[in-house]
Amino acid sequence: MRRIARFEKVSREQFEKDFLDTFGAGSEAACQTAWEQVSMPKRATTGSAGYDFITPVAIRLAPGESVKVPTGIRAAMEAGWVLQIYPRSGLGFKYRLQLNNTVGIVDSDYYDSDNEGHIFVKLTNDSREGKTLSLEAGSGFAQGIFVEFGITEDDDAESVRNGGFGSTGV
Repeated sequence: MRRIARFEKVSREQFEKDFLDTFGAGSEAACQTAWEQVSMPKRATTGSAGYDFITPVAIRLAPGESVKVPTGIRAAMEAGWVLQIYPRSGLGFKYRLQLNNTVGIVDSDYYDSDNEGHIFVKLTNDSREGKTLSLEAGSGFAQGIFVEFGITEDDDAESVRNGGFGSTGV
């Protein structure tokens, strides 16, 4: 297997800024606890393609509810690779847990963004059976898979990324 990437924690300052932006003022104590819960994504077995992302906060989602999870993680990867993020298979199957953008795409140049390449995962419980999803902090909730990609022969992209969602102007 070729090793093309590494996971890192974002700085404490970046995590705090993003956590408070997500959960609001008054959540400083929860932010401290969440920071301590941030752990590197890991594969469960040698045959696993996906790296399990761990939630640093407890999640409770009733049907139809959404939450944006600041993972505290960034990914440094070689050019020509992308990290694709999906819900954990079992959670998708049991709760119709979905990412709001269907598949999260983390480009290699996102690492150098102003927000340190902090990976967020926005989830929705789309249960049609009235099931509420409850996960404790420290639980796996998403999985990331590194995929190699190519570009067209006439590609002329020259822009430099500086941000996350929608930062490339689309």
